[in-house]
Amino acid sequence: MRASRFACLTSAVLAACISAVSGADWPHWRGPDRTDVSKETGLLKKWPEGGPRQVWLNENAGLGYSGVSIVAGNLFTMGAREDAEYVICLDANTGTEKWASKVGSVLDNGWGNGPRGTPSVDGNRVYAMGGTGGLVCLKVEDGSEVWRTGMSELGGGRPNWGYCESVLIDGPRVVCTPGGQQGAVAAFNKENGEVLWRSKDLTNGAQYASIVPATINGQAQYVQLFQDAVAAVSPDDGKLLWKAEWPGKTAVIPTPIVANNQVFVTSGYGVGCTLIQIDAENKTKEVYFNKNMKNHHGGVLLLGDHLYGHSDGVGWMCLDLKTGDITWNERGALGKGCVTSADGMLYCIDEASGEVALVEASPKGWKEISRFKMNPQSSKRSARGRIWTHPVVSNGKLYVRDQDKLLCYDVKGE
Repeated sequence: MRASRFACLTSAVLAACISAVSGADWPHWRGPDRTDVSKETGLLKKWPEGGPRQVWLNENAGLGYSGVSIVAGNLFTMGAREDAEYVICLDANTGTEKWASKVGSVLDNGWGNGPRGTPSVDGNRVYAMGGTGGLVCLKVEDGSEVWRTGMSELGGGRPNWGYCESVLIDGPRVVCTPGGQQGAVAAFNKENGEVLWRSKDLTNGAQYASIVPATINGQAQYVQLFQDAVAAVSPDDGKLLWKAEWPGKTAVIPTPIVANNQVFVTSGYGVGCTLIQIDAENKTKEVYFNKNMKNHHGGVLLLGDHLYGHSDGVGWMCLDLKTGDITWNERGALGKGCVTSADGMLYCIDEASGEVALVEASPKGWKEISRFKMNPQSSKRSARGRIWTHPVVSNGKLYVRDQDKLLCYDVKGE
């Protein structure tokens, strides 16, 4: 009964938070429900020759791979400028900077310096984690600091490519993954930064995925992917609910996908994908494991019973969620990259060329409708880096980023 009441309470709180923003807003990583599937409609089904109209260009977003969040006409991202990483707030309609607030020192990395995570917006506060693990709570109005902490203060060990997590705001909590023996997952009071709990019986090291809130078999939980496991903890106290082995290599990055009482996980470096089923007693069962989907870091999304994304060595593909079988794949049309979805379409970016393709989201096959190339592209990107920031569609606009260059396009034809 307690779990059931908590699930209902969590749902009510989430509904209240979501209702406070526009249905077309994008308050954090992968959108309002962390699926990377927008509920927005009325968007262009075909772009003009040369691509949709560019609304604005901001060339001072700083270095890094941080994505964008958009709420009430404000756009939030992060970037490294000179000797610090900043949370940056722009006018989402004009690209004009409103404020920039320091997060912490700059992550120094051979694949490109700077932050990787995406800010999370909740009411009049924005929360963000920098590449070196600094976590800040700022006022949306002017960027002034409310509180701050750091993953090292919690005993966390920074992963090789830096902290990449986009923190979760759920009810009264800020939830993230410092990793380590004091507890892999931590929850803070979102008002003052006080530690509420640590997942003491889950002590894996931090990797690069972001936590997904879910209700499985009527039980509220937080699902997270680690190098050697996928697991869930209770929002109440961080208690481990279930854990399944995962044979990750080098780095595990894509956000897990929850579908009813099943969790889909994929990672690159030749590993593959799995579908795990969780029963009412929190026992796990492997539905399948194969190497059909080996998504590196471009992300996978679920539409109906099918998953869409890029698989190393296979190309862009559609995977049957229930069976793990490949419905179709397309290797030659567009290079490896990231994806989001809106109004029945896929927005796919080639990480090497910066080409953006508009593709029908259909299990019938790859059907590309339109394409354009991001212009301008950054001259400051590391030689080993690519265009790895995920695209966002919000309020009729497409937002794409290449390091210091942040571009906004009209995809509603207004």
